[in-house]
This record gives sequence, structure tokens and C-alpha cells, in this order.
Amino acid sequence: MYAIIEEFGGQRRVTQGEEFLIDLQDGGEAKVGSSIAFDKVLVVGKEGGDAKVGQPYVQGASVKVEVLEALVKGEKIDIHHFREKKTWRKKTGHRQKYTKVKVTSING
Repeated sequence: MYAIIEEFGGQRRVTQGEEFLIDLQDGGEAKVGSSIAFDKVLVVGKEGGDAKVGQPYVQGASVKVEVLEALVKGEKIDIHHFREKKTWRKKTGHRQKYTKVKVTSING
């Protein structure tokens, strides 16, 4: 069984038992083992079978996930700025923070 959910401004296809990263929850203080429910489900279906398509959401459908790690740091991105024919250079960086979750149930 799979579902397409809307999460934090994007869409994601998830299946039962899948592990993935979502935007940081509760400032990195989410408790390991706690659950999060996604109610904005766009499509629910079975592999190779029929699918329920919502307009825009499927009524009564939800996806529950369990928190595996509260804080996971992403890859470091280096940003370089420079101006031609000048001696001006600037380097900054960014490292996104995520919460790792696992799909426990898909209802709908």
C-alpha cells in the first residue's frame, strides 16, 4: 500500500515501513518513539491496483509515522560570493536539520 501526502509545502510518495527525513519537528526536541499523523493525503492505493484520488484530499485517510531520530543534520552546503576585478570574497555555509521518521500505518 502506498500514499501520496502533502508535507510542509511539498508532496511525497510513501509506503509502509519506509524511512525518510522531514523538516525539523519541535526544534529538535521531538521524543523518539512518538507519532506524527499526516492528514493531508492526496492519493491512497495498492501496488498494481486501484487508487483513491482526493479532490484535493482523500476523506478519512491518514498516514502515521514514528520518530526514529529527533535531529539529523544534512549535508553542508558552501556558498561563495565574489565580485570580479575586486578583492572582495565571502564564504558562508548552511546545514539543514531534519527529523528521521518511519511510516507505521496508512489508513484510507
